[in-house]
Amino acid sequence: MSALSIVPLLPSKRRPSVFEQNIPLPPSTRKPKKRIGPVARLFGPSIFEASKLKVLFVGVDEKKHPAKLPRTYTLTHSDITARLTLAISQTINNSQLQGWSNKLYRDEVVAEWKKVKGKMSLHVHCHISGGHFLLDLFARLRYFIFCKELPVVLKAFVHGDGNLLNNYPELQEALVWAYFHSNIPEYNKVECWGPLKNAAAPSSGICGPQENNQKTTSASNWDLPEPCKEECECCFPPMSVIPWSEKPHIATETNEGTQQSFQQAAQEP
Repeated sequence: MSALSIVPLLPSKRRPSVFEQNIPLPPSTRKPKKRIGPVARLFGPSIFEASKLKVLFVGVDEKKHPAKLPRTYTLTHSDITARLTLAISQTINNSQLQGWSNKLYRDEVVAEWKKVKGKMSLHVHCHISGGHFLLDLFARLRYFIFCKELPVVLKAFVHGDGNLLNNYPELQEALVWAYFHSNIPEYNKVECWGPLKNAAAPSSGICGPQENNQKTTSASNWDLPEPCKEECECCFPPMSVIPWSEKPHIATETNEGTQQSFQQAAQEP
């Protein structure tokens, strides 16, 4: 009998792969996906978007002059929806400040109208640090952000309470006093931002009181208004509706000096 021959089923030589042959692959026809995400505007201009503002009137008349009825603003921001909520009421809207996120970030801004010796002024309060260590750790950054975004906050007040300001345009000339509350003396201060119509103007990207405020307001008017010591009709009661009773240090810098200090703070690491 003849022997059976075995024929191999596999080829004797292995075929080189595409990578071993150095054959270029055809170019991909898929377009790269664009990354969609928030654009940081920390050092850019602050922009007010009316479509993202929700206004609530709580127990106040839209057209009632604040000299006859107390008027306060409570402004909060949602990190999820990026929307602003403004409550206009006789006292601070405490229900708006509840929740763990508000207590953690403390990014609310509250304000009240005051009448002192017959003149109206708007007093705005921002919490910089104090309460927990994270606020203390980022006090400098928080101070910078609050200063930079304050024109947006004031613009929200003007837009949300537009009927009041249209009926009483003289309120646009009222001085704006910004109170920065902090357990660090450097950031615990009061600053005058000039007339409301100028302070609410769009920011140029450098935080701090606007330059044109100094041109329209004399230096003698930049003193923090003090009510009469005796009972009178030209002043509101000295008790504030703002829960932060401690009065910060009054800043003595001029507008130009304050703006230069902000520029230096932005440039330093």
